[in-house]
Amino acid sequence: MAQIDSTHSGVVKDGKIQSVLDKYYEVNERKNGKIPGYRVQIHFGSDRTKAKEIKSKFQGKHPETRAYDPYEQPNFKVRVGDFRTKLEAYSFMKEIMIEFPGAFIVQDDIELPRIESLIPEPN
Repeated sequence: MAQIDSTHSGVVKDGKIQSVLDKYYEVNERKNGKIPGYRVQIHFGSDRTKAKEIKSKFQGKHPETRAYDPYEQPNFKVRVGDFRTKLEAYSFMKEIMIEFPGAFIVQDDIELPRIESLIPEPN
């Protein structure tokens, strides 16, 4: 349990919290910042220029969602998002289906969420 330090205006960290953070950093290093998850694939084809155009179009409309363009010979793909569950990916896919009607969900190694986003800001 965290304790209030009366001599300072901050919170003293509990040893268990630090242990969890240390484990998070250890796993992050081992996994190279990746975990199994899902992305939405919005393009697949052999034309590199077309793939770049679609990625750019997506980023212009959804700047808050990361887009990736892996190349697997002979095809260029555009995959978007870093979703931990298939349900999260499905929900996002439904949002973009009008713009990208051929979109579908794929399993992929996704970026780990930033630890800062998991810890609430102090008041």
